[in-house]
Amino acid sequence: MRLGPLPRLGMPDQRVQGESGRERGEDPASFWAKTYDYCQAQVPVREQTKVVGHAVRAMYLLSAMADLAHENNDPTLLATCQRLWNNLITRRMYLTGGIGPSRHNEGFTEDYDLPDETAYAETCATIGLILWNHRMLQFAGESKYADVIERGLYNGFLSGLSLDGARFFYENPLASAGAHHRQSWFECPCCPPNVARVLASLGGYFYSTGPKDVWVHLFAQGKADLKVDGREVVLRQITEYPWEGEVKFEVGVAAPQTFTLHLRVPGWCERWSLHINGTPLTGLAPAANGYLAVEREWRPGDSVEYRMEMPIQPVWAHPAVRYLQGRMALQRGPLVYCLEGVDHGGISLDRIAIDPALVGSNQFTVEHQDRLLGGASLLHGRGCVVDEEGWNSVLYRHNRPSIKPTEITAIPYYAWDNRAPGEMRIWIRSGTP
Repeated sequence: MRLGPLPRLGMPDQRVQGESGRERGEDPASFWAKTYDYCQAQVPVREQTKVVGHAVRAMYLLSAMADLAHENNDPTLLATCQRLWNNLITRRMYLTGGIGPSRHNEGFTEDYDLPDETAYAETCATIGLILWNHRMLQFAGESKYADVIERGLYNGFLSGLSLDGARFFYENPLASAGAHHRQSWFECPCCPPNVARVLASLGGYFYSTGPKDVWVHLFAQGKADLKVDGREVVLRQITEYPWEGEVKFEVGVAAPQTFTLHLRVPGWCERWSLHINGTPLTGLAPAANGYLAVEREWRPGDSVEYRMEMPIQPVWAHPAVRYLQGRMALQRGPLVYCLEGVDHGGISLDRIAIDPALVGSNQFTVEHQDRLLGGASLLHGRGCVVDEEGWNSVLYRHNRPSIKPTEITAIPYYAWDNRAPGEMRIWIRSGTP
């Protein structure tokens, strides 16, 4: 089942028709990358098992494959998309929704190669990831695709734009020593207009409709004018999301109308509750696709109150991601958080550690500040840091460094590098340094 129509990226080339670069007689030695993998032409697409090469090219190709899978009702192309999606999401995607770790090919290397400080993670690559997952979401309404869209939108995409809208990141590392900053333009200016395109089309990612269904994929304050079974339905969201997990839906129908409202349960959400016109809805569990299906006759004035609990959550990387072992990240709702040097008094962020047992306890708190970073919720807690005392005249010593407590402030990753220049780090040492 396809939930709704989507804009086309244009007809794909011969790769989708079943040819590889070698079968077309092309010589990879004729261009700088020296490999068919760079442009995903190493084998016919239906035989590919890993997402390789230039990350933006890969996402646009996969978007076209998803379009053709729908257009031609081609289960082989859909199965290929699903297989490559599993490889990308479980082995090759950053926590932020960034993809493509390597500057050399602006793309992929090997499974679990996800360095943080040298991450390339081009803004356009995350945009391509969003475009592809939006297409995959429309086939059967599986929430895992909407989870990727949300992760990318709030983190790896939004970080590409400064809060004043005037400067851009081409690359989005997950750690910085302080020299990485947004620019007003680039010699290769793909990211600025691509960011503008996504922002202008953002409303199209939130909902899908079926013959007797409305699907809510994303959450934000706003109003949607939809058509269900030929009749107009107005759905209004009232919420402070992503700062808070409560969303009120006002359902506008001209006369009683029966349809199913599908509400996504985000992958980060472990507990939720639902009220219809103030009455708790009990006994409802998410379907296998990850959505709550509320079927009823909707009447003028009906409302739905959906509460997703939003604690601070620690995150760990797969043991095969060698750069990140012994480290953890902080996430709240869809937002990945980071530390910035400006909040930590000149302490090197790599020397700070957090006890994961404290995360989610009353020793870590959330504070929303309306005037900071355009309005943002900050995380505050206690950690510890390696003391520099006794290191003035030595490079190595036999006695263990001393540890002292320190206060921690974390901001949403998308908002970093909007204040004083300095360090940034998502992945923090876990336990004690």
